[in-house]
Amino acid sequence: MSASLATRRVLATLLAAGTLIGAATLPAAADDHRRDHRGPHSSLVIGDVQYDSPSRHDRSNRALNREWVEIRNTGRHSLNLRGYTLTDQQGNRYRFPDFRLEGRSAVKVHTGQGRDTRHDLYQDRNRQIWNDRDIWNDRDTATLRDHRGNVIDTESWGRRGHQHRG
Repeated sequence: MSASLATRRVLATLLAAGTLIGAATLPAAADDHRRDHRGPHSSLVIGDVQYDSPSRHDRSNRALNREWVEIRNTGRHSLNLRGYTLTDQQGNRYRFPDFRLEGRSAVKVHTGQGRDTRHDLYQDRNRQIWNDRDIWNDRDTATLRDHRGNVIDTESWGRRGHQHRG
């Protein structure tokens, strides 16, 4: 009978220890889960990219604005993109103005000049930058960074086709 009592005590001790360990790790796991899904920039992605304007060698403003990168907010809440940047492989950089991107919406960042609206922003450049036919490099990558310089999303195209990393 003492062996049975000893066995029950050992099992009770193991169960109690397991419960304490489980309770101690639960808040950390819940915290990690919340952080993954509620990250401040996890809903921003690079959507479509029009990198090869049909009138590639035409430097008209119309041709420049046919080249664009779309930024999508897939979340429900609006985000202010002030200080965010969009860059290409050659180091061309566009810094977003004080611009609020509504939830579940998108904005196209055009290369040329125009009047900014809630659906279209303009870099005010006088030459195309998103390309796949550069004589030195037939690829390009668009990189979206937050105001602290953290990479939010990238989109690549060219020799190896179209690739998205987010």
